[in-house]
Amino acid sequence: MNPLLLVDYYKTEHFRMLPENTTRIYSNFTPRKSRIKGIDKVVFFGLQHFILTYLIKLFNEEFFIKGWDDLDKEYKRHINVETDHINKLWTLQYLPIEIKAVEEGTLVPIGVPCFTITNTHPDFGWLTNYLETLISAMMWQPITSATIAYEYKKLLNKYATETTDSTEGVQWQAHDFSMRGMSSIESAIISGMAHLTSFTGTDVVPAIYQLEESYKATGLIGASVPATEHSVMCMGTKESEIETFRRLLQLYPEGILSVVSDTWDLWKVCTKYVVELKEEILTRNGKLVIRPDSGDPVDIICGTDGGKMIPTKRDEHKGVIELLWDVFGGITNELGYKVLDSHIGAIYGDSITLERAKEICERLKAKGFASTNIVFGVGSFTYQYNTRDTFGFAMKATYGEVNGVGQEIFKDPITDDGTKRSAKGLLRVTEDLKLVDQQTWAEENTGLLTTVFKDGQLTRFTTLDEIRSKLV
Repeated sequence: MNPLLLVDYYKTEHFRMLPENTTRIYSNFTPRKSRIKGIDKVVFFGLQHFILTYLIKLFNEEFFIKGWDDLDKEYKRHINVETDHINKLWTLQYLPIEIKAVEEGTLVPIGVPCFTITNTHPDFGWLTNYLETLISAMMWQPITSATIAYEYKKLLNKYATETTDSTEGVQWQAHDFSMRGMSSIESAIISGMAHLTSFTGTDVVPAIYQLEESYKATGLIGASVPATEHSVMCMGTKESEIETFRRLLQLYPEGILSVVSDTWDLWKVCTKYVVELKEEILTRNGKLVIRPDSGDPVDIICGTDGGKMIPTKRDEHKGVIELLWDVFGGITNELGYKVLDSHIGAIYGDSITLERAKEICERLKAKGFASTNIVFGVGSFTYQYNTRDTFGFAMKATYGEVNGVGQEIFKDPITDDGTKRSAKGLLRVTEDLKLVDQQTWAEENTGLLTTVFKDGQLTRFTTLDEIRSKLV
């Protein structure tokens, strides 16, 4: 599609509404407000992918390389305006835009711009904010998902340190199961890439491919393990479920094998099947992972006794981790927390949230179990239940020029609580990540916002490894 059709209709008339001879518009993309308690910084991620995919590839292949007559006909078929300004852009044969951004992977405080954008040619003041729709639609989600992934990482690091004195393995403790529940394949990819800035466990195959394409990722980008689904278990029949387990253990004699275990009776799996299969599990060169997939995840994993280890005849009161400990045991580490035998483990992947993950870790700790006994399948209940307003992202103009004469502009609605009050004039982000507005051009040209795209070219390249190195 012609990228100039990736726009809200109302944007298409703004070239006429702006003051005559508007020669520059300067805008910024900023998280204005956090609606997740405790999060006051966002992980900046996704701009390079956006630039390569849309500002370069799409504009080159679907606009600049096309014949003007066909472009003009197509544009007018959808948008009933004169197109001299569009023709000027096509004739120029490059996108006269400059984007200055902080480095990807930076933890950007709420209220501080992630990047600024302005036109570089005086004939295209209208173009800066024409691109707002496309930029906003493509940029809020990777930043939001990268931020939430990093919060999972901080949470899991905290409890792993408290219960094992190590964060080894945490990179695998949150596994991305979100693809099927996202709004589109594209949203699954950009969110899936964002997850991989903090973790390596994923089932979102195209996210790995796209990180190779957009961030020249190499080495261990993301990976998964053999895992069943309910159809596999059902085809083995309820009466022969234990035989299905046995057949799978023989089919995969080594490595991690994840088996969905609540197709019929989770508690029978955890107290009878694994007992009968114990020798096969313990002599296998790998780990069998039990996967519950229904019920309250906190109670299923931790039990319903509130962490008090109350003796009970009801298996569900103990929860999966304690039941597996009863069968397989393990070690009690130097901090006094129980770690399951390395041949057995558990993963829960239904309706996990940051709050539930925290409660599970806390309750396991209260029961004397290390948090690393459980892996979380993080799905669309984490990554799809967000909007642009989760962190209040907005692209707003703060400076403009008419006939080359600059003017500082801003918005400050009297009916607002202050969230929508914009900065004013040219902007600078200091080395300590503070926003300073009303700058001169010389001042604007310093600080952490540096040119990443200009006149159709990517001018600064970032790798996945560089991003990950900032999110330790």
